[in-house]
Amino acid sequence: MPMRSLITIVMAAGVFSGVALGQEKTPGYPKAGLAAYDTRLETTLVGTVLTYTPSAQQTAHGAHLMLQTGAGVAVVHLGDARLLAANHFVIQSGDTLRIIGESVAYGDGSQFVARIVQKGAQALAVRTVRGIPLSYMAPRDGAQSKPQGSVL
Repeated sequence: MPMRSLITIVMAAGVFSGVALGQEKTPGYPKAGLAAYDTRLETTLVGTVLTYTPSAQQTAHGAHLMLQTGAGVAVVHLGDARLLAANHFVIQSGDTLRIIGESVAYGDGSQFVARIVQKGAQALAVRTVRGIPLSYMAPRDGAQSKPQGSVL
């Protein structure tokens, strides 16, 4: 009986360690994690949009733009493009934007992540003060929604 229990434990440990070794990190996300964002290190970029991409597969997922600033070209991560669209925040080449954010470690280099994007008088927060991208929440269908305060 003790030998059978020992074999069972060894086999179970082998299965669980094999599962753990089979897991891979998802490529395209910062190595440093969200803890690297620090509002004390925020800077402001002002420039002209060269290109805007609503989603990217090779780099961090979400909307990106290339911004021509006085110091050169900056690649900016904006987060979920659906959040921009839901707030009627349209970005096109040639637009002048003011972006508050921070350059954070990303892969082998760094990337500027926006926290607030401003175009003219319209400003939109795309990240929390801790650097977490804000999520887009689809509006609920008014006909099927429960009254406010309802538990059901």
